[in-house]
Amino acid sequence: MGIRAWQQQGAAHGVAPALAGTLLDGQAYDIAARSDGPVLVHFWASWCAICRAQHGSIEGVARDHAVVTVAMRSGDAAAVRAHLTGHAATFAVLNDPSGALADRWGVRAVPASFIVDAQGQVRFVEVGYTTSWGLRWRMWWAGTRASPSGDRVTN
Repeated sequence: MGIRAWQQQGAAHGVAPALAGTLLDGQAYDIAARSDGPVLVHFWASWCAICRAQHGSIEGVARDHAVVTVAMRSGDAAAVRAHLTGHAATFAVLNDPSGALADRWGVRAVPASFIVDAQGQVRFVEVGYTTSWGLRWRMWWAGTRASPSGDRVTN
């Protein structure tokens, strides 16, 4: 519990920090432009064995939910593409070679997953390996909690 608390210390909470750029496939991405449901923001690194083990889970979640991943300090775009090809991963990736995006989100360890609801609020933070079922449950929870007025409830 103490390690987990240290790993999450400083992680983004409340309003999600800015996350915008060009995905490896050339598409523009801006989390602020999303309003149609929760999104999983997953930080990983090519040098992280746990991250590699979680690629399949992230790939599965991305088939059913909005997912954007951030390759943190994993080299240039060509290196990240080569890594993804070698692991048969096709999820959306923003490259973060300097770690600036990770710093903005308070990521101290990878893998780190954030569930951001449709109103741009960080609803869940998980550091370390998380199962696809755990991520799916959190996505469902972030997308279904609403107040009696129809507005989403934030934590």
